[in-house]
Amino acid sequence: MRALIQRVSEASVTVDDKVIGEIGHGLLVLICAMAGDGEAQAQQLAAKISKLRIFKDEAGKMNRSVLDTGGSVLVVSQFTLAADTRSGNRPGFSTAAAPAEGERLYEYFAARLTEIGLKTAKGQFGADMKVRLLNDGPVTVWVDTEQA
Repeated sequence: MRALIQRVSEASVTVDDKVIGEIGHGLLVLICAMAGDGEAQAQQLAAKISKLRIFKDEAGKMNRSVLDTGGSVLVVSQFTLAADTRSGNRPGFSTAAAPAEGERLYEYFAARLTEIGLKTAKGQFGADMKVRLLNDGPVTVWVDTEQA
């Protein structure tokens, strides 16, 4: 699974002019299940993100996790993280999981974050979403379970 993680002061996702998920301080996680991914990758990614030390401590060093800070997580499906741009100008997405499996793993991943103890909000899988965020730092991190 792949995730692009942004430390945020606030974030929200809107579908059809209605806010369906929003958080204050925490992480915006754009996530994509790749072909061949399963529950093990979703669990691995949830554990990694929950413990990722990208929040400042009292000394100003990135030494605290979203769990340590009491932050929240907004999870948004983003199949375009599977983009293959090696040839031509139009990205290919054949390495992304099939939509039904991608949705299942997206929901499973969000549920694992909640089980870990994080307040978790979500977007809507497959929807045309508008995502707003106030990036804190900015701090943006890429995590791929294939490389973790």
